[in-house]
Amino acid sequence: MNLQHYYWVFQDAVPINVCDDILKYAQENKQAEREAITGDFGQNRNVVKKPLNKKEKDKLHRIRKSKVLWFDHRWIYKEIQPYVHEANRKADWNYQWDWSESCQFTKYSKGQFYDWHCDSWQGVYKDEGPQQGKIRKLSVTLCLNEPNEYEGGNLEFDFRNTHPDKGRKFISSGRLSKGSLVVFPSFVWHRVTKVTKGTRYSLVIWNCGWPFK
Repeated sequence: MNLQHYYWVFQDAVPINVCDDILKYAQENKQAEREAITGDFGQNRNVVKKPLNKKEKDKLHRIRKSKVLWFDHRWIYKEIQPYVHEANRKADWNYQWDWSESCQFTKYSKGQFYDWHCDSWQGVYKDEGPQQGKIRKLSVTLCLNEPNEYEGGNLEFDFRNTHPDKGRKFISSGRLSKGSLVVFPSFVWHRVTKVTKGTRYSLVIWNCGWPFK
């Protein structure tokens, strides 16, 4: 699917105190922090629920290295969801969506990254609940700390559908300031480059709706 806009950026959108409250909550609940995995491991919410063997861990660490923490707070959705609606309209995606997954707080320390991937799954959610029968349609990333607090950790998008004859094309979203948001269709390929200094903090929410027709 070719798009006019592969992502939509809101600079300095979410108030700093809201970002600080999210960071404070994550710090207070650090004991619930887990190693992030990918959907390849077939475990819900992309967190390790049972120990991985060496082969599985090596496979995982070729794709992704980071720590995550999950939570559901209405006040966070209230701050972020209006921007998802606005981006959906302004970018002319106009996707139907009506449900947001749990918030994923992500911490990338030095040497950690997430290689090329897309957030959408091959099929619909089959588990019971409001997500049943739906797919991820719009992803949103909130930057929780200032770009001078870390090096590397760039969010980059792959435009492979734009010039397929010229190979992979990608562009960075830039070093976004604390409180900035990036919204993009969940099927767009993207990555977070390796952090080389400091720690990068972000919050990710996937927004779902009925399959495309």
